[in-house]
Amino acid sequence: MKPLAVPGPSYWMQTVEFPSFGPLDAATEVDAAVIGGGIAGLSTAWELARAGLSVIVLEADRLAGGVTGHTTGKVTALHTAVYDTLRDKHGEEAARLYARSQSAALRHVVEVADRLGIDCSLERRPALTYCEQPDGVDALRAEAEAARAAGLDASFVTETELPYPVAGAVRVEDQAQFHPLAYLRGIVDDLVAQGGRVYENTRVTGVDGGDPCRVTTASGITVRARHVVVATHHPLFDHGVLATRLTQHRDLVIAGPLPAGQDIGGMYITEEGGKRSIRTAPLPDGQRLLILTGEAFTPGTGEDTAAGYGRLHAWAQERFPEVAITHRWAAQDNSSTDALPLIGGLPTAGDNVYVATGFAGWGLTGGVLAGQLIASLVTGGREPWAELYDPRRVGSAVRSATGFLKAQLDAGKHFVKDRLDTLGDGTNGPVAKLQRGEGTVVRAAGKPCAVHRDDEGELHAVSAVCTHLGCLVAFNNAERTWECPCHGSRFGVDGQVLQGPALEPLEPRDPDGL
Repeated sequence: MKPLAVPGPSYWMQTVEFPSFGPLDAATEVDAAVIGGGIAGLSTAWELARAGLSVIVLEADRLAGGVTGHTTGKVTALHTAVYDTLRDKHGEEAARLYARSQSAALRHVVEVADRLGIDCSLERRPALTYCEQPDGVDALRAEAEAARAAGLDASFVTETELPYPVAGAVRVEDQAQFHPLAYLRGIVDDLVAQGGRVYENTRVTGVDGGDPCRVTTASGITVRARHVVVATHHPLFDHGVLATRLTQHRDLVIAGPLPAGQDIGGMYITEEGGKRSIRTAPLPDGQRLLILTGEAFTPGTGEDTAAGYGRLHAWAQERFPEVAITHRWAAQDNSSTDALPLIGGLPTAGDNVYVATGFAGWGLTGGVLAGQLIASLVTGGREPWAELYDPRRVGSAVRSATGFLKAQLDAGKHFVKDRLDTLGDGTNGPVAKLQRGEGTVVRAAGKPCAVHRDDEGELHAVSAVCTHLGCLVAFNNAERTWECPCHGSRFGVDGQVLQGPALEPLEPRDPDGL
C-alpha cells in the first residue's frame, strides 16, 4: 500500500498553545526534580509544589508533546476489561483498591479544574466497554460483575447510543472526558505561580540516587535534588529492571467533525477488530469531533502502519459515513506484565528516586494518581493503595510470570531473529528498490543499516542498532520513524531520539554506495 501523508500533530496540540520554556542553563539545587513533562510529571510537580517543596521539571523536548499530547482525553476508572483480570490475578481487595484509586484520580481532575478555573471542556459521560459479537458477551458480563464488586457503578447493558448494534456492554456512569492539554496548561500556569521552574529541551542522561541525588543532563549541567521523579513514560535509569516487566503498544488515531445532533452520548471501547476506542469532543461551531483510535501494534515489528490507518478510515466510513477525517496522529503506551501500573520507588536507584509507568493506555487517570501517590510518599504520607502499585512488589511478579516470560522471549526473538533476517546490500539490492517515503534495514559493510528515501529521492542512512539495548529497529511507513520492537524506542529518519528508553541517537551512516 502506498504510504499515506505523515500524520500531523494531534487536535489537542493544534488547539492549545503552551508557553515556551528555555533549557536548563545553570547548575541548581532543589527539593524535587521531576524528569518528564507529560501528565504524570506535571501532576507530580504540581502536587509537590503545592506541598511547599521547591520543584523543577526537566523535559527533553516540549511539554505534553509526547504520549500525553497524543491521548484521546478519556478520564475513567473503567479500563476496558481490567477488573475481572485483577480479581483473578491479585484478588478482590486489589481490584477494589484499583477502582478506588482510579476513581479518586478522576474526582481530583474535576476538583482541580474547578479550583483553578481551568476551561478544559470537561464533560461527565458514561464509559462503556462493548462487543458486537455474541461470543464476547459472557466475558463482559463477568467484567460488569467484577467492576461492580470493586465498587464502580457498573452494569451490563445491551443498548447504547452508538449508531450500530452491540451484543453487550459494561457501562459505568459519571466518568469524564476533557481537553488534556487545556487542563495541563492550567496546571503549568499554577505550577509556575507556586514557584516551580520548568525547563524544556533539557535531556537528562543520568541519575545518581543519594542524599542529595545528582541529575546530569546532555549539556553537562548538574541538578542536586533531595528527591527525583522519573516520569518519562518508559522508566529511564532503572538499569533494565522494570523494562523487563513492560510491553509496548502503539495505537493509531483519526478524528473528524460529527454533524450536530449525532453525538454518541458516551465513551466507548472494544477489543474486537484490532481495538476501537471512540469518543467525541465539543467543537466551537456546535458540532462534535469524533475521535477514533485502534489498530494496536507493537512498534518496530514491521507492521504496515499506513494500511492500519486505511482500516481505521474504512471502519469510520462504514459506521459514521458523514464524518470527513481531518486529523491523524498516533499514541504509544506501555503495560506491565501483571496488569498494574508501577508507581513508587525506582528499584536499584536508592530511596529518593521514584518512577511512574505502565499505565496500559490509561495514563490520564494513572498520571494524576501517580502525582498524588508520589507526593504522598515524598512528604511522608501513606495512601492505602501504595503497596498495590509499588514497583518493588514481589507477589505480583510471581503471579504474572507467564506474561513476564513471554515479554522476554519476544525481546530475545527480535534481538536474534531480526539480525538473521536483515536483508542484503548493494545498489541492485533492496535500497535500489526503495520508493520515496519508504525505509528498509540492510547490511552494509557487515553492519545493520537503516535506510530511508525521502520525498525528494534522497537517501538517509543511520545505524539500525537501537542505542538502548541493541535490538534492530524497523521502519514505520506512516509516521516515517525507526522503531525498536524490544522496548519501544523511536527515532527520526535522521536518527534523533523521539521516544525513550533510548537516550542516544542512532549513529549516522554514509548512504553512498548502498
